[in-house]
Amino acid sequence: MSTVMTASEVHRQYTEVAAAFRKLIPDPALRVTFSRQVDSYIRQYALGIWQADSASSVTPRHVEFYNAIWSPGNPVPSALYWEVASGVANFDLFQPPAFFEDLRRYDRMKGTSLARRFADQLTLLLLLFAAVDGVVSESEAGFVNTCSDILLELCDKDGLRSDRPAIRAEQFAAPKPGAAAAPKQEAAPGPKGEDSPAKEPEPTLEELLAQLDGLCGLDKVKKDVKSLINLVKVRKLREEAGLPVPPMSLHLVFMGNPGTGKTTVARLLAKIYHAVGVLSKGQLVEVDRSGLVAGFVGQTALKAQEAVQKAIGGVLFIDEAYALVNAENANDFGHEAIEVILKNMEDHRKDLIVIAAGYTDRMERFIHANPGLESRFNKYFFFEDYDGKQLMDIFRSMCGKNGYTLSEEGEKFMEKDLQELYDSRDENFGNARDVRNLFEQAVARQADRVAQLEGPTKDQLMELKPEDLEETAQ
Repeated sequence: MSTVMTASEVHRQYTEVAAAFRKLIPDPALRVTFSRQVDSYIRQYALGIWQADSASSVTPRHVEFYNAIWSPGNPVPSALYWEVASGVANFDLFQPPAFFEDLRRYDRMKGTSLARRFADQLTLLLLLFAAVDGVVSESEAGFVNTCSDILLELCDKDGLRSDRPAIRAEQFAAPKPGAAAAPKQEAAPGPKGEDSPAKEPEPTLEELLAQLDGLCGLDKVKKDVKSLINLVKVRKLREEAGLPVPPMSLHLVFMGNPGTGKTTVARLLAKIYHAVGVLSKGQLVEVDRSGLVAGFVGQTALKAQEAVQKAIGGVLFIDEAYALVNAENANDFGHEAIEVILKNMEDHRKDLIVIAAGYTDRMERFIHANPGLESRFNKYFFFEDYDGKQLMDIFRSMCGKNGYTLSEEGEKFMEKDLQELYDSRDENFGNARDVRNLFEQAVARQADRVAQLEGPTKDQLMELKPEDLEETAQ
């Protein structure tokens, strides 16, 4: 189910964007010209973007959105369905608004950037109307970019530069929910007697649990995961037996410092949920604030919805989820992203699981920021820091996977150094990430050393010595 705004919400957001840009115009006469002309031009451009969405027909909602385009002090439109439908069908080519030439002239005289700023604002407004059906299609995004490119080309011809890139529409585009998938092309037959490669079988639950057990440390997390899987399996058996099953939320909070394996466990858990039949696909979609919040009026809901759409059938993993909550600004766009996520957790409760992750203390603040979060996230997994011995196990594992060995002296050096790293840890301690950095730096130092050897042996190519580790690890 997609997120669709009401006409009143569209009107509010349109007037906010138009008013915000109007305030940027220092010249009173130019400000009046903009105010008088902007509504009629935006209505024309809305018709154009709806024409670009050839997969969708004009609906009463389009008429409502069209009639929502008006600024205080200007006439309120009252177009009928046939007028909007005819306007969509007959829209020809995008033409820059008349006031855009005035903006460029003012920029040339005053050294301002009003014209380029308007190009960005127009992109945001057109995306607002592209989302009449809740989703910005690729064809609609293409139309928006074309309009922006025409305006920016005029700016370039006038020598009007900008210190920041223009907003591009494609970052908000997404396939329409429920759209038919493109037909699969049959693979060309191979040489006679050869079969096409078979699709790799999905891992079994036992194989996935073995991968979980193979992770370094995380004893409490492993136990909690297995307990959760047992609970899910028994619930399914009770359903099959016709027994009542009490409601239960499978959404999770992962609390712990960076580098403690939260993303790795989330990826395994998504596959495990798929293996036991909770999720239809089992993919993991990882996002943070930047992947959910657009930073512009009306666009965060679209961006958050796109991320959720990709995660349906699997797990949406929100790293550093606390960044969505800005206690100092109740109007921060992060709150809008949270509302979109909460709505989808309800709409897709049978085929979407959300895992919110981050530092322990900050995650508690995140959960308590919204009653909806408190009710849906009631299971917490705590990821403890790796100790010195576990850090050493991780370093050995990295060596083994990448074809390196530790000399006896190198082994002793790393054991001592990683224990000191753990003992002196502070808020910047990165756990396995720190170990990976040490390993990669050691490999680079070893390469510098081995490159000086004349015909190095296989053992020499593999061995890490203290001199490869010492300065790297400090």
